[in-house]
Amino acid sequence: MCPCSLQALLQVDLKLHDLGVNDTIEQVRALAQRTVTDVRYPIVKTYTLDAIWVLYDRVLRVDPKRPDDPARDRFLLSKGHGPSAFYAVLAAKGFFPVAWLDRIATLESPLGSHPDATLVPGAEMSAGSLGHGLPLGVGIAHGLRADGFPDSRVFVLVGDAELDEGSNHEAIAYAGAVGLANLNVIVADNGSATHGWNGGIASRFEVNGWSAAHVDAHDHEALYRSFTTSHPDRPHVTVAAHRP
Repeated sequence: MCPCSLQALLQVDLKLHDLGVNDTIEQVRALAQRTVTDVRYPIVKTYTLDAIWVLYDRVLRVDPKRPDDPARDRFLLSKGHGPSAFYAVLAAKGFFPVAWLDRIATLESPLGSHPDATLVPGAEMSAGSLGHGLPLGVGIAHGLRADGFPDSRVFVLVGDAELDEGSNHEAIAYAGAVGLANLNVIVADNGSATHGWNGGIASRFEVNGWSAAHVDAHDHEALYRSFTTSHPDRPHVTVAAHRP
C-alpha cells in the first residue's frame, strides 16, 4: 500500500469514527478480542493488554494529533508477534479508526500480523524477529539525550523468552553500565523462557545496574507505580508476571 492510499483510507475512516470513544479497559479488551491477527498466539493479548493500556492511558506523553513530536515518549513493541492488544489501545486512543481492527492482515489493511512502523500510525518500530526492540530502545534513549530531550522516556515491551536472544544480553549490560535513566523495559513474563535466570528475571537486570520491580501483569496500580518510579541514575525494568 502506498503512503497516498494509506492517507486516503485514514481520512475516509476518520469521518466514520468518533476517535477517543473507547476509553475504558473493558472497551479496549473487547476491541482486542474482536481482532484475529493473533491466531498463532491467541493468549498474548490477554497478558500484554493491561501493561500497554496503563502506559497509554496514564503514563506516556504521546498525542495522536502530534505523532511526530520530537519530545514525545516512545513505546516499542518488541514482542510484535501478538499485536492485537497494541492495535486495540492505539485505536482507542485515536491513532487510527476502530474500524481498521476488523480487517487486520487483509491485503488492503495497514495493520499486519506484525506492526509495520511505515504503515501503522503510532508504531515506533517494525516488529518481526525477536530480540531487536531493546537494542533499538537503547539507541533511541541515547539519541533523545543527545538531541536535548533527556526527559523523553523510552518504554520497550519484551517477552521473557525473548531475553534468550544474545542481542538483549548486550543491551541490558550496556544500558546499565552507562546509566540510561530514560530507558524502561517491561518484560511480559508467562514462564516460557528456555533458559531462565538464577534468582529470577529481575535479578538479571539488577546485577547489570538496573532498578527493578516484579508485579502482577494485571494489577494496574502496581504497573503504574513501577512505570512511574524514580530511577534518576539507571534504567528500570518492570517484570509483569502472568500465570494462567
